[in-house]
Amino acid sequence: MITFADLFCGGGFGARGAVTAGAQPILAVDAWDIATETYKSNFPTAEVHCSPIEKIDPKELAKKYCPDVLLTSPECTSHSIARGAKPGSEQSKETAIGIIPWIDAMAPRWLIVENVNRMKKWGRHNELVDSIESHGYKVNDLVLNAADFGVPQSRKRMFLVCDREGSEISREDLLSLQKRSIQTARSIIDWSGVYKSRPLYTEKRAQATIERAERAIRELGPGKDFIVVYYGSDYAGGWQSLDVPLRTVTTLDRFGLVTWESGIPHLRMLQPPELLKAMGAGSRHLLPHGSRRDKIKLCGNGVCSPVMEIIFRKIAQIEDEELGLAS
Repeated sequence: MITFADLFCGGGFGARGAVTAGAQPILAVDAWDIATETYKSNFPTAEVHCSPIEKIDPKELAKKYCPDVLLTSPECTSHSIARGAKPGSEQSKETAIGIIPWIDAMAPRWLIVENVNRMKKWGRHNELVDSIESHGYKVNDLVLNAADFGVPQSRKRMFLVCDREGSEISREDLLSLQKRSIQTARSIIDWSGVYKSRPLYTEKRAQATIERAERAIRELGPGKDFIVVYYGSDYAGGWQSLDVPLRTVTTLDRFGLVTWESGIPHLRMLQPPELLKAMGAGSRHLLPHGSRRDKIKLCGNGVCSPVMEIIFRKIAQIEDEELGLAS
Protein backbone atom coordinates (compact mmCIF):
# COMPACT_ATOMS: atom_id res chain seq x y z
CA MET A 1 0.00 0.00 0.00
CA ILE A 2 1.26 3.47 -0.89
CA THR A 3 1.66 5.69 2.17
CA PHE A 4 1.71 9.47 2.24
CA ALA A 5 2.44 12.41 4.49
CA ASP A 6 0.15 15.40 4.00
CA LEU A 7 1.53 18.93 4.53
CA PHE A 8 -0.95 21.84 4.59
CA CYS A 9 -3.49 19.03 4.82
CA GLY A 10 -6.58 21.20 5.26
CA GLY A 11 -9.77 19.26 5.82
CA GLY A 12 -8.42 16.24 3.96
CA PHE A 13 -10.10 16.58 0.57
CA GLY A 14 -6.94 15.64 -1.30
CA ALA A 15 -6.33 12.83 1.16
CA ARG A 16 -9.85 11.54 0.51
CA GLY A 17 -8.97 11.12 -3.15
CA ALA A 18 -5.69 9.39 -2.30
CA VAL A 19 -7.47 7.00 0.08
CA THR A 20 -10.09 6.23 -2.56
CA ALA A 21 -7.19 5.22 -4.79
CA GLY A 22 -5.97 2.81 -2.11
CA ALA A 23 -3.30 4.91 -0.37
CA GLN A 24 -2.90 5.40 3.39
CA PRO A 25 -2.30 8.72 5.21
CA ILE A 26 0.25 8.29 8.00
CA LEU A 27 1.07 11.89 8.90
CA ALA A 28 -0.66 15.25 8.41
CA VAL A 29 0.21 18.83 9.33
CA ASP A 30 -1.77 22.07 9.17
CA ALA A 31 -1.65 25.32 11.14
CA TRP A 32 -5.46 25.65 11.49
CA ASP A 33 -7.06 23.71 14.32
CA ILE A 34 -10.42 23.31 12.54
CA ALA A 35 -8.61 21.74 9.60
CA THR A 36 -6.63 19.29 11.70
CA GLU A 37 -9.70 18.32 13.75
CA THR A 38 -11.59 17.67 10.52
CA TYR A 39 -8.71 15.64 9.11
CA LYS A 40 -8.46 13.54 12.26
CA SER A 41 -12.20 12.83 12.21
CA ASN A 42 -11.90 11.54 8.65
CA PHE A 43 -8.59 9.69 8.99
CA PRO A 44 -8.27 8.62 12.64
CA THR A 45 -5.23 6.37 12.09
CA ALA A 46 -3.04 9.25 10.85
CA GLU A 47 -0.83 11.23 13.22
CA VAL A 48 -2.04 14.82 12.89
CA HIS A 49 -0.14 17.92 14.02
CA CYS A 50 -1.67 21.39 14.38
CA SER A 51 1.32 23.61 13.70
CA PRO A 52 3.03 25.67 11.00
CA ILE A 53 5.43 23.33 9.21
CA GLU A 54 8.43 25.53 10.00
CA LYS A 55 7.90 24.91 13.72
CA ILE A 56 8.24 21.14 13.31
CA ASP A 57 11.55 19.32 12.90
CA PRO A 58 10.91 16.90 10.00
CA LYS A 59 14.07 14.97 10.90
CA GLU A 60 12.44 13.87 14.14
CA LEU A 61 9.31 12.69 12.33
CA ALA A 62 11.46 10.98 9.70
CA LYS A 63 12.73 8.65 12.44
CA LYS A 64 9.17 7.29 12.63
CA TYR A 65 7.78 7.83 9.13
CA CYS A 66 9.07 7.06 5.65
CA PRO A 67 6.19 7.96 3.31
CA ASP A 68 6.14 6.94 -0.34
CA VAL A 69 4.51 10.26 -1.25
CA LEU A 70 4.87 13.74 0.23
CA LEU A 71 1.59 15.49 -0.60
CA THR A 72 1.72 19.29 -0.19
CA SER A 73 -0.71 22.15 -0.79
CA PRO A 74 1.11 25.31 0.32
CA GLU A 75 -0.98 28.34 1.21
CA CYS A 76 -2.35 29.80 -2.00
CA THR A 77 -4.16 33.00 -0.94
CA SER A 78 -1.27 35.27 -1.87
CA HIS A 79 -1.15 33.81 -5.38
CA SER A 80 -4.88 33.58 -6.04
CA ILE A 81 -6.75 35.86 -8.43
CA ALA A 82 -9.68 35.62 -6.00
CA ARG A 83 -7.91 37.98 -3.62
CA GLY A 84 -8.35 40.82 -6.14
CA ALA A 85 -5.84 43.66 -6.16
CA LYS A 86 -4.60 43.22 -2.59
CA PRO A 87 -0.82 42.84 -2.35
CA GLY A 88 0.36 39.31 -1.67
CA SER A 89 2.23 38.24 1.42
CA GLU A 90 5.71 37.02 0.53
CA GLN A 91 5.85 35.08 3.78
CA SER A 92 2.65 33.27 2.80
CA LYS A 93 4.05 32.45 -0.63
CA GLU A 94 7.27 31.10 0.86
CA THR A 95 5.41 28.28 2.59
CA ALA A 96 6.11 26.48 -0.69
CA ILE A 97 9.87 26.78 -0.17
CA GLY A 98 9.27 25.41 3.36
CA ILE A 99 8.63 21.95 1.95
CA ILE A 100 12.31 21.52 1.00
CA PRO A 101 13.51 20.50 4.51
CA TRP A 102 10.77 17.85 4.52
CA ILE A 103 12.04 16.47 1.23
CA ASP A 104 15.55 16.38 2.69
CA ALA A 105 14.43 14.60 5.84
CA MET A 106 11.94 12.08 4.44
CA ALA A 107 13.32 11.50 0.93
CA PRO A 108 10.00 10.26 -0.49
CA ARG A 109 10.02 8.78 -3.97
CA TRP A 110 7.09 10.95 -4.97
CA LEU A 111 6.36 14.61 -4.29
CA ILE A 112 3.12 16.38 -5.19
CA VAL A 113 2.78 20.17 -4.94
CA GLU A 114 -0.69 21.61 -5.56
CA ASN A 115 -1.43 25.31 -5.86
CA VAL A 116 -3.28 27.90 -7.92
CA ASN A 117 -1.93 28.28 -11.43
CA ARG A 118 -0.92 31.88 -10.76
CA MET A 119 1.81 30.56 -8.49
CA LYS A 120 3.89 30.30 -11.67
CA LYS A 121 4.06 34.09 -11.76
CA TRP A 122 5.69 34.15 -8.32
CA GLY A 123 9.34 35.19 -8.58
CA ARG A 124 10.56 32.18 -6.62
CA HIS A 125 8.52 29.56 -8.50
CA ASN A 126 11.49 28.60 -10.67
CA GLU A 127 13.63 28.43 -7.55
CA LEU A 128 11.19 25.96 -6.06
CA VAL A 129 11.23 23.80 -9.21
CA ASP A 130 15.03 23.98 -9.39
CA SER A 131 15.30 22.96 -5.74
CA ILE A 132 13.03 19.96 -6.32
CA GLU A 133 15.02 18.95 -9.39
CA SER A 134 18.29 19.29 -7.45
CA HIS A 135 16.97 16.59 -5.11
CA GLY A 136 16.83 14.20 -8.05
CA TYR A 137 13.17 14.55 -9.04
CA LYS A 138 11.66 14.67 -12.49
CA VAL A 139 9.11 17.51 -12.24
CA ASN A 140 5.94 17.08 -14.28
CA ASP A 141 4.36 20.54 -14.28
CA LEU A 142 0.63 20.12 -14.99
CA VAL A 143 -2.42 22.38 -15.06
CA LEU A 144 -5.56 20.37 -14.35
CA ASN A 145 -9.20 21.43 -14.32
CA ALA A 146 -11.25 19.44 -11.81
CA ALA A 147 -14.25 19.53 -14.17
CA ASP A 148 -12.33 17.29 -16.57
CA PHE A 149 -12.19 14.66 -13.82
CA GLY A 150 -15.92 14.46 -13.22
CA VAL A 151 -16.02 17.11 -10.50
CA PRO A 152 -19.09 19.43 -10.65
CA GLN A 153 -16.78 22.46 -10.36
CA SER A 154 -14.50 24.30 -12.76
CA ARG A 155 -11.30 24.58 -10.73
CA LYS A 156 -7.94 24.93 -12.48
CA ARG A 157 -4.90 24.17 -10.37
CA MET A 158 -1.19 23.62 -10.84
CA PHE A 159 0.11 20.20 -9.87
CA LEU A 160 3.82 19.43 -9.74
CA VAL A 161 3.92 15.62 -9.82
CA CYS A 162 7.54 14.69 -9.12
CA ASP A 163 9.29 11.31 -9.19
CA ARG A 164 12.85 10.40 -8.14
CA GLU A 165 12.75 7.57 -10.69
CA GLY A 166 12.12 9.97 -13.56
CA SER A 167 8.60 9.06 -14.61
CA GLU A 168 7.00 11.35 -17.15
CA ILE A 169 3.31 12.03 -16.50
CA SER A 170 1.09 14.18 -18.71
CA ARG A 171 -2.41 15.56 -18.37
CA GLU A 172 -3.47 13.09 -21.08
CA ASP A 173 -2.04 10.18 -19.07
CA LEU A 174 -4.23 11.16 -16.14
CA LEU A 175 -7.34 11.76 -18.21
CA SER A 176 -6.96 8.29 -19.72
CA LEU A 177 -7.60 6.85 -16.24
CA GLN A 178 -10.62 9.08 -15.68
CA LYS A 179 -13.99 7.37 -16.25
CA ARG A 180 -16.42 9.95 -14.86
CA SER A 181 -18.66 12.05 -17.07
CA ILE A 182 -18.93 15.84 -16.86
CA GLN A 183 -21.02 16.92 -13.85
CA THR A 184 -22.98 20.16 -13.57
CA ALA A 185 -23.78 22.55 -10.75
CA ARG A 186 -27.33 21.21 -10.77
CA SER A 187 -26.04 17.90 -9.40
CA ILE A 188 -24.82 19.43 -6.13
CA ILE A 189 -28.06 21.21 -5.22
CA ASP A 190 -30.19 19.87 -2.38
CA TRP A 191 -33.67 20.18 -3.85
CA SER A 192 -35.46 18.76 -0.77
CA GLY A 193 -36.51 22.17 0.53
CA VAL A 194 -34.60 21.80 3.80
CA TYR A 195 -32.74 25.03 3.02
CA LYS A 196 -35.18 27.93 2.93
CA SER A 197 -35.03 30.76 0.42
CA ARG A 198 -36.13 34.38 0.78
CA PRO A 199 -37.56 36.63 -1.93
CA LEU A 200 -34.88 38.18 -4.12
CA TYR A 201 -36.41 41.61 -3.81
CA THR A 202 -36.10 42.73 -0.19
CA GLU A 203 -35.09 46.07 1.30
CA LYS A 204 -31.86 44.64 2.72
CA ARG A 205 -30.72 43.01 -0.53
CA ALA A 206 -27.64 44.69 -2.03
CA GLN A 207 -28.35 46.45 -5.31
CA ALA A 208 -25.34 44.77 -6.94
CA THR A 209 -26.81 41.35 -6.16
CA ILE A 210 -30.17 42.32 -7.66
CA GLU A 211 -28.47 43.65 -10.80
CA ARG A 212 -26.56 40.41 -11.26
CA ALA A 213 -29.71 38.37 -10.84
CA GLU A 214 -31.62 40.56 -13.24
CA ARG A 215 -28.93 40.06 -15.89
CA ALA A 216 -29.48 36.31 -15.56
CA ILE A 217 -33.26 36.66 -15.75
CA ARG A 218 -32.99 38.77 -18.92
CA GLU A 219 -30.75 36.11 -20.47
CA LEU A 220 -32.63 33.00 -19.33
CA GLY A 221 -36.16 34.31 -19.06
CA PRO A 222 -38.35 34.15 -15.95
CA GLY A 223 -38.93 30.84 -14.20
CA LYS A 224 -35.43 29.44 -14.84
CA ASP A 225 -33.24 28.62 -11.84
CA PHE A 226 -29.62 29.83 -11.79
CA ILE A 227 -26.67 30.67 -9.55
CA VAL A 228 -25.70 34.23 -8.73
CA VAL A 229 -22.19 35.18 -7.64
CA TYR A 230 -22.93 36.94 -4.38
CA TYR A 231 -19.47 38.19 -3.36
CA GLY A 232 -16.13 38.59 -5.06
CA SER A 233 -14.91 39.68 -8.47
CA ASP A 234 -16.66 38.21 -11.46
CA TYR A 235 -16.02 38.79 -15.14
CA ALA A 236 -18.92 36.85 -16.63
CA GLY A 237 -21.96 38.87 -15.64
CA GLY A 238 -22.15 37.74 -12.02
CA TRP A 239 -24.24 34.62 -12.60
CA GLN A 240 -24.06 31.16 -14.13
CA SER A 241 -26.27 28.40 -15.45
CA LEU A 242 -26.92 25.28 -13.39
CA ASP A 243 -26.20 23.18 -16.47
CA VAL A 244 -22.40 23.66 -16.41
CA PRO A 245 -19.92 22.94 -13.60
CA LEU A 246 -19.94 25.38 -10.70
CA ARG A 247 -17.35 28.13 -10.86
CA THR A 248 -14.41 27.86 -8.50
CA VAL A 249 -15.38 27.46 -4.86
CA THR A 250 -13.52 30.01 -2.74
CA THR A 251 -13.13 30.51 1.00
CA LEU A 252 -15.95 33.08 0.95
CA ASP A 253 -19.70 32.47 1.02
CA ARG A 254 -19.89 33.25 -2.67
CA PHE A 255 -22.75 31.47 -4.43
CA GLY A 256 -26.48 32.02 -4.19
CA LEU A 257 -29.17 29.82 -5.74
CA VAL A 258 -32.10 31.64 -7.36
CA THR A 259 -35.30 29.58 -7.68
CA TRP A 260 -38.91 30.51 -8.35
CA GLU A 261 -42.03 30.23 -6.20
CA SER A 262 -45.36 31.26 -7.74
CA GLY A 263 -43.49 33.29 -10.35
CA ILE A 264 -41.42 35.18 -7.76
CA PRO A 265 -37.61 34.77 -7.65
CA HIS A 266 -36.18 33.57 -4.32
CA LEU A 267 -32.56 33.42 -3.20
CA ARG A 268 -30.58 31.34 -0.73
CA MET A 269 -26.86 30.72 -0.33
CA LEU A 270 -25.34 27.37 -1.20
CA GLN A 271 -24.69 25.35 1.94
CA PRO A 272 -21.57 23.42 3.09
CA PRO A 273 -22.98 19.98 2.14
CA GLU A 274 -23.55 21.29 -1.39
CA LEU A 275 -20.06 22.77 -1.58
CA LEU A 276 -18.72 19.46 -0.27
CA LYS A 277 -20.32 17.77 -3.29
CA ALA A 278 -18.74 20.43 -5.49
CA MET A 279 -15.34 19.36 -4.16
CA GLY A 280 -16.06 15.78 -5.21
CA ALA A 281 -15.33 14.46 -1.72
CA GLY A 282 -18.31 12.12 -1.60
CA SER A 283 -20.72 11.27 1.19
CA ARG A 284 -18.06 9.55 3.30
CA HIS A 285 -16.18 12.77 3.96
CA LEU A 286 -17.23 14.53 7.16
CA LEU A 287 -17.27 18.20 8.13
CA PRO A 288 -18.12 17.84 11.82
CA HIS A 289 -16.13 20.79 13.18
CA GLY A 290 -16.34 24.56 13.02
CA SER A 291 -18.96 27.10 12.03
CA ARG A 292 -20.71 27.33 8.69
CA ARG A 293 -18.09 29.90 7.66
CA ASP A 294 -15.28 27.53 8.71
CA LYS A 295 -16.74 24.73 6.61
CA ILE A 296 -16.96 26.98 3.57
CA LYS A 297 -13.32 27.97 4.12
CA LEU A 298 -12.31 24.30 4.36
CA CYS A 299 -13.93 23.66 0.98
CA GLY A 300 -12.41 26.74 -0.63
CA ASN A 301 -8.93 25.77 0.57
CA GLY A 302 -9.30 22.14 -0.50
CA VAL A 303 -8.08 19.94 -3.34
CA CYS A 304 -10.82 18.27 -5.37
CA SER A 305 -10.76 14.64 -4.33
CA PRO A 306 -11.22 12.95 -7.75
CA VAL A 307 -8.22 14.81 -9.18
CA MET A 308 -5.95 13.53 -6.41
CA GLU A 309 -7.50 10.09 -6.75
CA ILE A 310 -6.43 9.88 -10.39
CA ILE A 311 -2.91 11.14 -9.60
CA PHE A 312 -2.50 8.41 -6.98
CA ARG A 313 -3.95 5.81 -9.33
CA LYS A 314 -1.31 6.83 -11.87
CA ILE A 315 1.42 6.52 -9.25
CA ALA A 316 0.17 3.06 -8.32
CA GLN A 317 0.01 2.07 -11.99
CA ILE A 318 3.62 3.13 -12.55
CA GLU A 319 4.84 1.23 -9.51
CA ASP A 320 2.85 -1.88 -10.50
CA GLU A 321 4.36 -1.77 -13.99
CA GLU A 322 7.85 -1.58 -12.51
CA LEU A 323 7.09 -4.68 -10.45
CA GLY A 324 5.47 -6.44 -13.37
CA LEU A 325 2.09 -6.44 -11.62
CA ALA A 326 0.13 -4.35 -14.10
CA SER A 327 -2.63 -6.20 -15.96
